[in-house]
Amino acid sequence: MKTLWLAMLILSSVALVGVLVRQKISWTWLRNFSIHIVLAAAVLYVLNFSGLIPNIYIPLNPVTIGTVVVLGVPGIALIAGVQYFIV
Repeated sequence: MKTLWLAMLILSSVALVGVLVRQKISWTWLRNFSIHIVLAAAVLYVLNFSGLIPNIYIPLNPVTIGTVVVLGVPGIALIAGVQYFIV
C-alpha cells in the first residue's frame, strides 16, 4: 500500500511540474509567489527583532509565513492576537 501511495505522489509531482513548465502564466505565478514568501519572511523577521510589537515573538516557520503570504497584514495581526490572547 505504501508503494502505491509513493507511486501516486511521484506521478502527480511529475504531472504538476509538467503543467508548470508548459504554461507561461505559471512562471509568472511562481515568481510572484516566491517574492511574497520572501517578503513575508522578511517582514516577520523585522517585526521580531525591531520590537515594534512588544512582548510578542512570532516564529518563522512555514505556518506563520504561509498565513502572512495568504492574508497579508491582517495575517500578522491574527498571529499576534492569537499569541497575545491564547498563548
